[in-house]
Amino acid sequence: MTRMTGTGAVAGLLLAAGGGRRLGGRPKALLEFRGGPLVEHAARVLREGGCAPVHVVVGAGATEVRARLGATDVALADVTLADITLVENPDWPQGMGTSLRAGLASLAASTDPAEVSAVLVTLVDQPRIGAGAVVRVLAAHRAGARLAAAAYGGGRGHPVLLAREHWAGAARAADGDMGARTYLRRHAAAVRLVECGDVAAPDDVDTPDDLGLLN
Repeated sequence: MTRMTGTGAVAGLLLAAGGGRRLGGRPKALLEFRGGPLVEHAARVLREGGCAPVHVVVGAGATEVRARLGATDVALADVTLADITLVENPDWPQGMGTSLRAGLASLAASTDPAEVSAVLVTLVDQPRIGAGAVVRVLAAHRAGARLAAAAYGGGRGHPVLLAREHWAGAARAADGDMGARTYLRRHAAAVRLVECGDVAAPDDVDTPDDLGLLN
């Protein structure tokens, strides 16, 4: 397990359960990007950025997501099913908050607090956020930040970093599609914003008009 200077390792948590309602019911995790499913790219970003272990929360199309990841081990290189944990969220239709809770519960139950000090959370539908943004937010944690988030033109976005002592509070505050947003607002003074606009963009793939982001 990768260790980080002055802290434990940082886990990666990829929220990839969405059903793509505005995309006609196409699960976002299974959208094609660079020759594979979008979930493959997003998992690789977390690993290349320095996160380990990596947990991926799946919901819509979970069976196919599992099958597709299993079929692309070679393309994933260092990211295989042996390296990531798929967390199935049966409550995914109720919103992103349920996926954040499921992912944090999985990590809390399976990792040692002495070894994993924080989690870095990303979303599967933001293909323009790459490893460079992950590295920057992790650096803020290494420098002492217990809450941190990428910023784009000064506005908070993903990735988001939660030190372990914040996991329970963030899970309790997660509701609907808010994810960690409510918790981060409550603790805004403690959140270190890390400008990433020069290396990433927070564009979401939400509607058919957004599919051009995958080209």
